[in-house]
Amino acid sequence: MKVEANKRNALGTMPKLAVTVRDKDGRDNALIVGYCGHCSYDPPMIMVGLVPSRFSYHMIKENGSFVAHLLDESQADLYECCGSESGKDGDKLKAHNVNLIDADIVNAAIMKDCPVAIECTVVDSIMTGSHEMFVGKIEKVHVEEGATDDNNCVDLSKLNII
Repeated sequence: MKVEANKRNALGTMPKLAVTVRDKDGRDNALIVGYCGHCSYDPPMIMVGLVPSRFSYHMIKENGSFVAHLLDESQADLYECCGSESGKDGDKLKAHNVNLIDADIVNAAIMKDCPVAIECTVVDSIMTGSHEMFVGKIEKVHVEEGATDDNNCVDLSKLNII
């Protein structure tokens, strides 16, 4: 017998990414997104969902780029910071001594200590109700040494991802 389930969590646990964005004045921010995933293999693209009321929303809209990061289990404090503190209340990245470097291709920061960072250019977006899904063309993938397979693809089994 089937029962009605909560629609908000119909797919179970979703992957979580830390996403960095930069505003037109060069201020960086990061947030955790629960709605994300691959959306194209050719060209390679991912999508991330942001609620329009979030502080980072205007940054990704005006800049048109972002960097998606996978965090290591040892980065639970960084995950908590990015997921529970708002950039509107101050520079949480500076307050938590997050090591940032400029991305190679897009206008956003990379959290240097994350095992995987994916530079993306926004090519489209769609409002899906509560979230706007930003489709990002993958421009470059940074991965820690030793975490790829024989085809130079990220091998998640070699990482301890949150």
